[in-house]
Amino acid sequence: MLTISATDEWRKAHPGATIGLLELAGVDNGSPSERLTARKREIEARLREQYQGFTRQQFLALPVMAEYDRYYTRFNKTYHVQLQLESIVLKAKPLPDVSPAVDANFMAEVETLILTAGHDVEKLRAPIAIDVSREGEQMTQMNGTPRAIRSGDMIMRDADGISCSVIYGQDARSPVSPQTSRVLYVAYAPAGVATEVVERQLRGIEEHIRLVSPGVAVEQRRLLTA
Repeated sequence: MLTISATDEWRKAHPGATIGLLELAGVDNGSPSERLTARKREIEARLREQYQGFTRQQFLALPVMAEYDRYYTRFNKTYHVQLQLESIVLKAKPLPDVSPAVDANFMAEVETLILTAGHDVEKLRAPIAIDVSREGEQMTQMNGTPRAIRSGDMIMRDADGISCSVIYGQDARSPVSPQTSRVLYVAYAPAGVATEVVERQLRGIEEHIRLVSPGVAVEQRRLLTA
């Protein structure tokens, strides 16, 4: 089990924020799953019925979405889960087919709206901490692009640098691959988002994963609060 702490700097910069941690072992991430695909279709149908006729302003008024919008607006960015939800509901786009471990997260995200990253446990090096970005820091994004990081963002860092940023996403070192069997999911919720919703996100991911890997082991499931 990974040891993950939170810095005092994070708590001071983001009072009221919550981080959800879910570490799973024994994930079969190399094979497509008919059961997972069927669940995707169910989620898409439910979302289209639930949000039928919604405008962008109505999406932004949803309690969880509103808090992320407030956070992202500080950095002049748009919350990408908002765009994903709109594409499913308004454009009839399907949930993506990447891999079971990645798809399970996307499926839960569009239901709870909780931003969550998935990392290959074997690619992270201790010490691992939830922290806040500082002026002058940078990371290499998942697509290989170096990116200067604005200060004040919620991040996770390991011994090799920034592993994930709320605003700029995951790094290029630790993403989940088809060979991944141990996954760390990290849910980032700004102040104003109820801890119960973060817990629901973690339960949803685990439930989806068990459609593919019934015997998956939960190494940790816990919350860090500021």
